[in-house]
Amino acid sequence: MKIQPLGDRVLIKPLAAEEKTAGGIIIPDTAKEKPLKGQVVAVGKGLDDKGLTVKVDDIVLYGKFVGTEINLEGTDYLIMQETEILAII
Repeated sequence: MKIQPLGDRVLIKPLAAEEKTAGGIIIPDTAKEKPLKGQVVAVGKGLDDKGLTVKVDDIVLYGKFVGTEINLEGTDYLIMQETEILAII
């Protein structure tokens, strides 16, 4: 797959949702929450000469309702602006 986000946009592959709680209870698919962390797959060049803070392979946290969901070659991704990323883990 070859995709290059433009400007300050970042392509993220969401990490799998938790299957079990800390107490060992299995969470059914219908009750799972949308994952809020993912791995950076591709980054844009930025809007100025500084570039972006995040790099490919960083694990990041993002908000619940951010980004645009896309499907490339059968895999789900999120594309969002770098400012929508909350933290790098």
